[in-house]
Amino acid sequence: MAKLQIMRMFRFAGISFNRLARVGWVCLLAWCCGQRWAEAADTNEAIVQLNKNFREARQRYSVETNNPEAAWQFSRACFDLADIAANNTQRAEYANRGIDAARQSLARDNNTAEAHYYLGMNIGQLAETKHNLSGLRMVKDMEREFLAAHALDEHFDYAGPDRNLGLLYDQAPAIISIGSRSKGRQHLEKAVELAPDFPENQLNLIEAYLKWDYHTEAERQLGELEKMWAAAQKKFTGDPWVLSWTDWNKRFESVKKKVGGNSKVIESPHSQ
Repeated sequence: MAKLQIMRMFRFAGISFNRLARVGWVCLLAWCCGQRWAEAADTNEAIVQLNKNFREARQRYSVETNNPEAAWQFSRACFDLADIAANNTQRAEYANRGIDAARQSLARDNNTAEAHYYLGMNIGQLAETKHNLSGLRMVKDMEREFLAAHALDEHFDYAGPDRNLGLLYDQAPAIISIGSRSKGRQHLEKAVELAPDFPENQLNLIEAYLKWDYHTEAERQLGELEKMWAAAQKKFTGDPWVLSWTDWNKRFESVKKKVGGNSKVIESPHSQ
């Protein structure tokens, strides 16, 4: 979704030993292996579902050739498979198909937030396969599409336009591209404001605060995330969210360690 976390698109507890340590360790090892196998099975099922979604969206798109909604739905399915592609050749293939479908959708209806959004998403996937200035030039194209999606529907995909713009401005180079910490912060904070119960928004903002050495704000935001974590686990359930939770759980543990283990406190200029 550095890899632009446009997605999504898209981070363990310590163990104390006693005189029963050997027995406990054997049990723990068996439990952990079982958890990994269960997670692997869940992940495989999620990937199977993404491929099924792709086939169904492709079939609909091939039949409803003049339907802009069918086109952007296929573009979304292409992005999902590009995001889990095994190599750059596959990623580029799915991304290009997604780009074409989104542009077909916009040719029918240019005021479709979803089509602009997934056009930007697939351009991001294609840019990731490039190792030269052509990939950097695509950043402006992504910005244009996310801004268009934002103007049409800032709430789409749990504040997706702000989330993606925030990551884009934060991660792009400042001198030769559109990089801007102030813009990145503005959009990442707006994403949390619009969809505070979506873990990705909270995690992105905490990670950005830590990157910028705003530890007071990172700690504060982590507290907000911890308060809504259990409710989010109940809300975002099922195959569509398996891959996201695999990522979110790892990142949640990572930011907790970083916030808890960092004694240096630097407040941002706007933390008061």
